[in-house]
Amino acid sequence: MNDLALLTEAARAAGDIARRYFQKSPKVWDKGGSAGPVTEADLEVDRMLSDDLRAARPDYGWLSEETEDSATRLSQENVFIVDPIDGTRAFIEGAPHWAHSLAIAKSGRVEVAAIYMPMLDLMFTATLGGGAYLNDVPINVSARRGTPGANILSSKANFREEFWPGGFPDLQRSFRSSLAYRLCLVANGEFDGMLTLRPTWEWDVAAGCLIVAEAGGLATEQTGVQPVFNSITGQLNGIVASNSDIHFGLIAGLT
Repeated sequence: MNDLALLTEAARAAGDIARRYFQKSPKVWDKGGSAGPVTEADLEVDRMLSDDLRAARPDYGWLSEETEDSATRLSQENVFIVDPIDGTRAFIEGAPHWAHSLAIAKSGRVEVAAIYMPMLDLMFTATLGGGAYLNDVPINVSARRGTPGANILSSKANFREEFWPGGFPDLQRSFRSSLAYRLCLVANGEFDGMLTLRPTWEWDVAAGCLIVAEAGGLATEQTGVQPVFNSITGQLNGIVASNSDIHFGLIAGLT
């Protein structure tokens, strides 16, 4: 089984587990330190993914939101980067906009990605140089040429003028709770872009960044540099994703 088939099969298995808990009042804990909530579904999905993926690829490293980190991954060429449930707050609230986000990075670059939305039955996939797909149909980013008026997925906080020393573009704002889903919505052209300007965990965006890039877009840190994955901290300096024209306008405003 190749890496993409491995990830998509694991993502569907994760969906089978999560659906058993969805809207069934799962146990919830606060992780503390502003890390947000975690549910028993997150933890069971994480255990399954860790067991199955690492058994299939024992020489690959592991970085997951719900697994204690280990420096061992830093010396491994290939690394799984996983968010068992991205959008846990939506999951707890009973909203369908949560995802399983799975990626494989090689030497700091994501090469294989799968994001699955179980309640919507949406499987987004990409391989480096192989294009991006939604349920096996090719997808592309928005063709909009101008940044003014672009519909950008973001929290309100990111639109404060203090973040835009280069001048705030005339943007529309929309919101979805899962960063992985936001990136997929940019990749399939439903929205013109997305951005988050706070330190961003790699597991939230690793898969989505490849999917956007393979759909013809750009996904960079807020400074415009390409993200390097499997870093020591496991974090990036925000993410800005869109087509190339809109991306240029967003980065110009941010820097």
